[in-house]
Amino acid sequence: MALLQGKAALVTGGTRGIGRGIVERFLEEGADVAFTYVSSPEKANALAAELSKGGRRVLALQSNAGDFNAAQATVDQVVEAFGKLDILVNNAGITKDQLLMRMSEADFDAVIATNLKSVFNMTKAVMRTMLKQRSGSIINLSSVVGVKGNAGQSNYAASKAGVIGFTKSVALELGSRNIRSNAVAPGFIETEMTGALDEKTVQGWRDSIPLKRGGTPTDVANTCVFLGSDLSSYITGQTLHVCGGMLT
Repeated sequence: MALLQGKAALVTGGTRGIGRGIVERFLEEGADVAFTYVSSPEKANALAAELSKGGRRVLALQSNAGDFNAAQATVDQVVEAFGKLDILVNNAGITKDQLLMRMSEADFDAVIATNLKSVFNMTKAVMRTMLKQRSGSIINLSSVVGVKGNAGQSNYAASKAGVIGFTKSVALELGSRNIRSNAVAPGFIETEMTGALDEKTVQGWRDSIPLKRGGTPTDVANTCVFLGSDLSSYITGQTLHVCGGMLT
């Protein structure tokens, strides 16, 4: 039996990279999946139509997770469509890298709003449904940068470190209602974005990782499948590093 059979999931930022990988793996494991996107409705709806050919229900919703009211409206749409919501994956994120000396207030605020406040917004939005169900799995995408920091990414590191603290607090608050909250901290994951980088630089990063390769969206997605499934029913408040050993 598929690991997520009969479950309903919502993935923010699900049209490309890690987010798309999570959507695809959830569908493969039997879940009905809604995903959010910010722009390009034609592409998002085409993706939903393509993915729904596997027989599962797929819903594409244009929504800004950084907007409190939009987050609630999105969750309401998902619950109306699927009748419940078992898994929330807070994946939406941006980078605006710059040395602190040159970083603008706008760039700091934008990263915090998209990467951290969105996690608050979406979690608040799903609480009523999950409390009523007395079950749920909340999976928040952090980063190894949120654990160790990185020069030129003080805004991103702060947002991802905040995600870890928020995740642990939610786990403590909601555990008695059988609602679990965990974080996933990817390392160097090869996506469309890294494909535009210089190959020599990318290979240097691969060589520095104990497993000698970059991760894939599927590597992260598999971890999310585990955390969303009943296999992880006694795991909450944890941060799982999907980094090939780079923090070891």
